[in-house]
Amino acid sequence: MTIRILPAVGEPDATRAVSELLGRLPDAAPLPVVGDSTALLAALAGAAASDAPPAGSPAAVEGLPEVVLVHERIGPVPALELIREVALRFPSVGVVLITTDAGPALFSAAMDAGARGIVGLPFTYEELAGRVQAAAQWSAGVRVHLGGGQEATAGPSGTLVTVTGAKGGVGTTVAAVQLALAARAAGRSVALVDMDLQSGDVASYLDVQFRRSVVDLAGIEDISVRVLQDAVHDHHTGLGLLLAPEEGERGEEVDDRAARQIVTALRSRYEVVVVDCGAQMQSASAAAVELADVALLVTTPDVVSVRAAKRQVRLWDRLQIRKAEDTTTVVNRLTRNTEIQPPLVARATGTQVARTAVPAAFKELQPCVDAGRMQDLDGRSTVKQALWALAGELGLVESPAVRQGRGSHRARTSLTGRGKRKAITAGAPAGTQPAGGAVPGPAAGPRARFGARRSPSSARSAGPFDPAGPYEEG
Repeated sequence: MTIRILPAVGEPDATRAVSELLGRLPDAAPLPVVGDSTALLAALAGAAASDAPPAGSPAAVEGLPEVVLVHERIGPVPALELIREVALRFPSVGVVLITTDAGPALFSAAMDAGARGIVGLPFTYEELAGRVQAAAQWSAGVRVHLGGGQEATAGPSGTLVTVTGAKGGVGTTVAAVQLALAARAAGRSVALVDMDLQSGDVASYLDVQFRRSVVDLAGIEDISVRVLQDAVHDHHTGLGLLLAPEEGERGEEVDDRAARQIVTALRSRYEVVVVDCGAQMQSASAAAVELADVALLVTTPDVVSVRAAKRQVRLWDRLQIRKAEDTTTVVNRLTRNTEIQPPLVARATGTQVARTAVPAAFKELQPCVDAGRMQDLDGRSTVKQALWALAGELGLVESPAVRQGRGSHRARTSLTGRGKRKAITAGAPAGTQPAGGAVPGPAAGPRARFGARRSPSSARSAGPFDPAGPYEEG
């Protein structure tokens, strides 16, 4: 039997030693060495999805390597947490830990995490060969019993979306709730997690009182389906809610290890997992952002919020949580006359900016916010239409009708008051505008004519947020 071995080693010396010994093993087919935890998980996911087989099919199992070697100094995810995640997502893969301290305590912790063996440093040929052979035989036996028919062999297929605020009050929770509702309306199973552990408001926005919270899962080593069901509140909208604790000080009990374990358990059960990370970066929310398939950063088009977004992006980069180019910024409360437009936000933060911007229309939200029933927001609301269109842009919904929130927010621009009377007087149908944004005919006032003549360059130079000013570095 040919044994495919995938080494995950972050140190050059250990990489050379592992590559040399693996080349001498009989019937071994070493794969290229990966240097960090992110590359390892991506390589395993790509191997499971090779030739695009359906989830849980024999081809998805056969594409995986039999043995994975994990070095103790791998990063950014710690070695034991990485082993636990590989064991949960790819249970047919045998994992062997490479360490300089092969004592009983570490051996016990590695076995609890799901490792099949430990190899001590410096390497010896006999020890490495024995551990690899044992792990490969175990992997082969598991695959025979599974027969490629278990969905768990392909790992959790749920899409993880994190929503983080550049600062407080930019609309993070509203965006997270509406994205979750849009995905649920498309027929997908959705979990909404409130990871704003000190000041989470998901329960208030959805009028929920539930005694369980994310803290109840923090001290559990193995989160089973029954345990998860007890902690998740089944909302009448169909969402599964995992709420923040009522006592904010208890949020410290949820560390990065617990957050990874909770998120992994949710992804194995739900098709979409939306996590509200709030605006304060803690170890739990940082772990969620690191594992996310889509990381959203919500900001408003003002100088203070955009600067806060840039600080957040730099923080993630310094801590190796997420790169700027892998982050998507959502501009909330955008108006036509604001001087900071999405392209300028993209330049300032270095991130991708979502094509869908959310308009400023708090009057539409205020009745639902005050009543604590965000799920009752009118389908004609421009805010709801924009957020549901954003869900379609992110791939969270499949149906075009759901993607546009009962009508595209791009299809027409609502006119009220004097603007509607001008359009009717000029012979244009209400709710539409000609190119250029000005209402034709003599009814257009001096303010409309001034707005039509004003160029974007003059708007930027006149405003307080000048890209050439002290805000931009270099």
